[in-house]
Amino acid sequence: MWLPSALLFLCLPGCLSLTGPGYVTGIEGTTLRVQCQYAEGYKGYKKYWCRGEYDIECKSIVETEGGDAVKRNGRVSIRDYENDLTLTVTIEDLQQYDAGTYWCKIQTSWIFDSWSRDPLEQVKVYVIQATTTTRIPLTTPALPLVITRQNIRTEVSTLYPRSLLSSLHFLLLVFLKLPLFLSMLGAVFWVNRPQRTAGERVSLSRSPAVHRPRRALCPDAALQTGLDKSLVLERLAGRQR
Repeated sequence: MWLPSALLFLCLPGCLSLTGPGYVTGIEGTTLRVQCQYAEGYKGYKKYWCRGEYDIECKSIVETEGGDAVKRNGRVSIRDYENDLTLTVTIEDLQQYDAGTYWCKIQTSWIFDSWSRDPLEQVKVYVIQATTTTRIPLTTPALPLVITRQNIRTEVSTLYPRSLLSSLHFLLLVFLKLPLFLSMLGAVFWVNRPQRTAGERVSLSRSPAVHRPRRALCPDAALQTGLDKSLVLERLAGRQR
């Protein structure tokens, strides 16, 4: 009974010095982040993210070099936040073949040290297949789920640009306001036209009355032909006798 207890005692420091979520789930095509917390005594140690069913056959994917610099290997990157004592692994553009067993590890042992073990934490990654409802294309904006009056106004303003609205306003001006203006202008001319006609009729009716007595025009006509004015007067006096 003492052997299992001894093995547990040897494993206890490494098991408690590094903790993780146990498992994470992501959607295909999205970005997945995994965080593992470690004890303060492991600041400055090299940390890495590896894949394998068992820790002894874990194949390293990406690792830090001390400090908080970001290290990348393809779609996978790792960063050690020493102030927060957190190791963050990011997998971009998650795919179905990314599902599997991974490990957060801290390198503390020497190569020839077969008795000591690196602190590690197992993390299982599950990937959900993307569907039309979960995958959102980057080139097409997402449609609103709730339709409101404000959304309708926005869609109308998008469908009908300002140039089209300006042309509609111009057509409204031509077909409604212009005929109204022409009607008012024609009414003004129609009201003023009868007054001019009446004035012309009055002047025409008065002018013939002046020229009716032909005798009154005779002296003037004689004067125009060069006859003596006195002769004309004598003839008029003889006629009166």
